[in-house]
Amino acid sequence: MLKDDNYVLSADEKTQIQMLGRLAPIQSPVPGRAGRYDSEYIRSGTLAYLAALNVFSGRVWGRIDQTTGIEPFGKLVDRVMQQEPFASADRVFWIVDNGPSHHPSTFPARLKTLYPNAIAVNLPFHASWLNQIELYFSILQRKALTPNDLATAQALSGRILGFEDHYNHTAKPFRWNFTRHDLAKRMRLLDAA
Repeated sequence: MLKDDNYVLSADEKTQIQMLGRLAPIQSPVPGRAGRYDSEYIRSGTLAYLAALNVFSGRVWGRIDQTTGIEPFGKLVDRVMQQEPFASADRVFWIVDNGPSHHPSTFPARLKTLYPNAIAVNLPFHASWLNQIELYFSILQRKALTPNDLATAQALSGRILGFEDHYNHTAKPFRWNFTRHDLAKRMRLLDAA
């Protein structure tokens, strides 16, 4: 049972976000015509976006790195856990999938050693879609990264962190409305088919 002094963070990495320089300028949408962009581009590399979402407030903390891994993910954890209310909270639950940066065989002990009030909760295998940070990543992709015409690390980082800042000004928690009763009903319908 969660107490008033407990927090739940949903965290993951959006890997290999490409830096693309389109060869022809993007044409913005106009009434009666969708936006247009050329499929030819110059690829300039990739970046990773690591983020944690407070499931009670909807606020996001993120950072850009050249790659993913234990060290970059640890920097995200440090950034979040060293600030209030998490630093002095009774318990802070970190919901993560089973990726190598936060693998269930190593991450829980590493997290507990660094932050005794932090508890890792690894989702079941093949269930990362349950992690609410994936909803945020989907919104980021649709609203800020499509179409991608960001040819430099500075431009891509600026777009991502600018979107995060904008998002945090209006952040609200995601409201899940699919209950276990809905799931049972859906399963009965599938079994009957």
